[in-house]
Amino acid sequence: MSEDPTPPDVPADTPDEVESRRPVQMVALDPRFLRRSVLIILVGILLFQILEWSALRLAGFLFNLLLAWLLAISFDPLVSGLAKRGMPRALATAIVAVGVITGIVIFLVLFGGALASQATALVLSVPFLIVDVVSWLNGTFDARIDPAEITSNLNLTTQQLADLAGSLAGGLLGVIASVFGAIFSFVTIIVFSFYFSASAPQIKRFLASWLKPERQVVFIEVWDISVRKAGGFVISKLALATVASAAHVAFFWIIDIPYWLPMGIFAGFVSQFIPTIGTYIGIIVPAFFAAFNDPWDVLWIVIFATIYQQIENYIFTPRISTATMAINSGVALASVFIGAALFGPIGAIIGIPVVAIVIAVIETYGRRYELDPALHDRI
Repeated sequence: MSEDPTPPDVPADTPDEVESRRPVQMVALDPRFLRRSVLIILVGILLFQILEWSALRLAGFLFNLLLAWLLAISFDPLVSGLAKRGMPRALATAIVAVGVITGIVIFLVLFGGALASQATALVLSVPFLIVDVVSWLNGTFDARIDPAEITSNLNLTTQQLADLAGSLAGGLLGVIASVFGAIFSFVTIIVFSFYFSASAPQIKRFLASWLKPERQVVFIEVWDISVRKAGGFVISKLALATVASAAHVAFFWIIDIPYWLPMGIFAGFVSQFIPTIGTYIGIIVPAFFAAFNDPWDVLWIVIFATIYQQIENYIFTPRISTATMAINSGVALASVFIGAALFGPIGAIIGIPVVAIVIAVIETYGRRYELDPALHDRI
């Protein structure tokens, strides 16, 4: 009987055993390459830290430059109009700038003191207004609301508001720092807006020179469209806001509602720069303060606002906004909220001009199609 040549079953090696029998391969780094890599990484980290530090320190200045550029765009229709009549662009810019500054100075001389005193009194009256509202709710609806708890939750204690009012009306060190900071920002914005406006053709040529010839025409065209549309939009809104503020201030003064000057300015500018709901906010706030002074004033405010809106919609707006672009109210409202969230109250104002520039470019170079006829019944 012959032996079975088949060897007994031998278990196969596991992957770990196979891996353990493989020769170990060592990788040696070139010392010069390693030193160079470490040096590049350290230099990169250092440059990032320098850029981050510079960005934090220059954030205010860069924001002022943005405001200056938007201000230059806003008044470009006036400057360009004077330049087309043969006036040097620098002189046209100077005339517009002097006119705007003169208007602001005249307003501050005539109404600055009244505006400051009424704004201070308005801030100090907030806790008392809350007490009046809570007392009315408790008496009318038999509610049991504690006004002290509300003012505490809203961080509106009398002492805190008095400190705020003091910083608005007095407070030596705070006022000095605020004045110098405001002057520096104001001068920065005015100087650079003058430069951006007067040197707009040179700036366009300089920037276009860095592009390929086929892209230079597109760049200049986009620039011109953006400035014309956005500038026309902003200047028309400023004009409408000025007219609305003057009308509301005059009417509030006639019926003698509390804080008529800041309330009238608030109603005029909010109605123009906050789309859709701005008109209602601009009326509700003054009416709310007037209700506890003379309830009949609320009725007069509503009647006046209704009449003025009709005059503005049918007389002022068509004449002032003929050359401006229309912006979807939802998009405009979103731009206001986003701008306010990013940059505060100033951001709420500049949000719409920035969106106007973006929409002007999209409308110029975007492509739209007619809807399929089959969809008309479904939409």
